[in-house]
Amino acid sequence: MQTNLADFIKGTRDGDEAEAILRACVHCGFCTATCPTYQILGDELDGPRGRIYLIKQVLEGAPVTHKTQLHLDRCLTCRNCETTCPSGVQYGRLADIGRKVVEARVARPLGERIKRTMLKEALPRAWVFKPLYKAGQLVRPLLSPALQDKLRKTARAGKWPQREHARKMLVLQGCVQPAMAPNINAATARVLDAVGVQLITAKKAGCCGALRFHMNDQEAGLDDMRRNIDAWWPLVGQVEAIVMTASGCGVTVKEYGHLLAHDPAYADKAARIAALTRDLSEIMPQFEGELASMAKPRAARVAYHPPCTLQHGQQIRGKVEGVLRAAGIDVHLCADSHLCCGSAGTYSMLHPALATELRDRKLENLLATNPEVIVSANVGCVNHLQSGTDTPVSHWIELLDQALA
Repeated sequence: MQTNLADFIKGTRDGDEAEAILRACVHCGFCTATCPTYQILGDELDGPRGRIYLIKQVLEGAPVTHKTQLHLDRCLTCRNCETTCPSGVQYGRLADIGRKVVEARVARPLGERIKRTMLKEALPRAWVFKPLYKAGQLVRPLLSPALQDKLRKTARAGKWPQREHARKMLVLQGCVQPAMAPNINAATARVLDAVGVQLITAKKAGCCGALRFHMNDQEAGLDDMRRNIDAWWPLVGQVEAIVMTASGCGVTVKEYGHLLAHDPAYADKAARIAALTRDLSEIMPQFEGELASMAKPRAARVAYHPPCTLQHGQQIRGKVEGVLRAAGIDVHLCADSHLCCGSAGTYSMLHPALATELRDRKLENLLATNPEVIVSANVGCVNHLQSGTDTPVSHWIELLDQALA
């Protein structure tokens, strides 16, 4: 793709990266076939190729409008297009760069600014979100159906094991997960304890930075990343890995080295943290033998929804299914398992109509496998899918925890 970047971005770090990404695109359009929003809306500008053209125009100095902003906003950043692209176009990074420029040029309506500010300030802070979430549950019957769906009853976390082990791993507690699904990390700790690994936490670590970064408050997102690095750094020499139980966090932490490469105080540390980071599904296959001998056979039929942040963002496929099958669990993928469920971080709150349609399409395919349980690997997907069905939806590690109990 021919490019002629405007002076305001030419020669900058973002400009050089964007130009390299743009030049890799060969206009083939394969990406549109796997873009969820293009499938629903049928608009070229709501597909990856069209959005790439919009970003190119913006970076070349063309006028930026609310229409430009809307088409970029409606992107889920599921990165399915990256999996499909034969040229290796890093669309997710280009989208972040383009959205940052558009955000600075186009003023949002007051109501939208208030909503986005509330999400950016409340969700990344566990100490703010947790009491708000509990308060919302108390008044749930008084709220709109959409909010009621988001405030499902929270399953209690079981006991965190206290045994010491020579092998240690560090886990990110996260921001919304401790309030919405506290049992995920507790179940992870119990499963790892059963195979001789101690899971530890760093109290001052919090939001991975993805939420604010992808809502175009990129400097605040980078500050969240720096805070986590500071919290984890004293423990780096003690642990084998930094375990991510939410794939949305994992895909971001694995990019710390790139995102902070320009910061001389954090570049090396960020690269080290990224290199240590593993999704839980990358950790567990080494224990399949132990799991097979310890797990009690489970007759329930399970449907697995692989999150986009796992299969497209981290390019990890097949590992969750392998671990569950090793433990005797009957697990199945559904039709179109490569497509997004519509959760996508804050997307389901900012674009509820599109998110609901994507959720319902996903649930139709998942339920067609006749599951007794649906599992996923990201708390946002779990909560979003559960809002549309009475079939239990949980994290896959909780199923494994039950099999070992």
